[in-house]
Amino acid sequence: MLSQSERLSDDALIENVRSKSQAHLLAISTRRVLSAAVTDALIERGNDAVVKSTVNNADAEFSEFGFTRLVERAEGDDDMATCIGMRPSIPRHHYLKLIAKASATVRARLAAAYPQQANDVSAVVGEVARRARSAPEAIGRETTIAHGLVRSLYEDGRLDEQEVASFAEARKFDETNAAIACLANVSISIAEKMMVESDTEGVLILAKVSGLSWTTVRTIIDMRRDLTQVEVTDIEAARQTYERLRQSTAQQVLRFHRTQQAVPAGDG
Repeated sequence: MLSQSERLSDDALIENVRSKSQAHLLAISTRRVLSAAVTDALIERGNDAVVKSTVNNADAEFSEFGFTRLVERAEGDDDMATCIGMRPSIPRHHYLKLIAKASATVRARLAAAYPQQANDVSAVVGEVARRARSAPEAIGRETTIAHGLVRSLYEDGRLDEQEVASFAEARKFDETNAAIACLANVSISIAEKMMVESDTEGVLILAKVSGLSWTTVRTIIDMRRDLTQVEVTDIEAARQTYERLRQSTAQQVLRFHRTQQAVPAGDG
């Protein structure tokens, strides 16, 4: 009944998740339709088997909160991390955070999951992570559309600070990241890596090269906090650092990041 009945409302399912056994939760996780509200409850209360079953349910929906909790639960669990990383609907910023935390085993599994990359998987952990991060198949349709939109704005001369701020205010990670990459003249993969770092240095460097004001930078930092749970312990210190940072210095740091990405596998 829990796995197949279409008469059960989300409220009834959530009540069952909160009060029933893990076996009942496992049955619910296999339902043909699972709303984000129900998967949130399953992720919070379910054991590993329940959560993996929920993630493997192709028709299940997940909220921003749900993906955040999934990435947290995946840390130290290779099977869980692989299941989450293989899910086509995982938002790009969560995928990047998952890759950043994943073990070498998980990174290799995710890289090997893409046929075009299978023969190129390196034993070097950093190279596997880079290829998994940049593999075309790892970029979902929505991310591809977002990147195309931003590139079009840039080529038409319509991409400016106001657009960046609007993207960040709307919590559109893909658009914000692509916009900064265009303005800073770096690849999207470099910008992504710097945007999801645990500290704010990467954001400050990209923003300074892009010529953004502190007001916009603060909006981007707030977006990162909301989407990736990266907290800034001292926002005033970040502001002071940004105002003291010279654009020439930021450009030097960015050149280093470009050089690092260009280093062939096995050279370092």
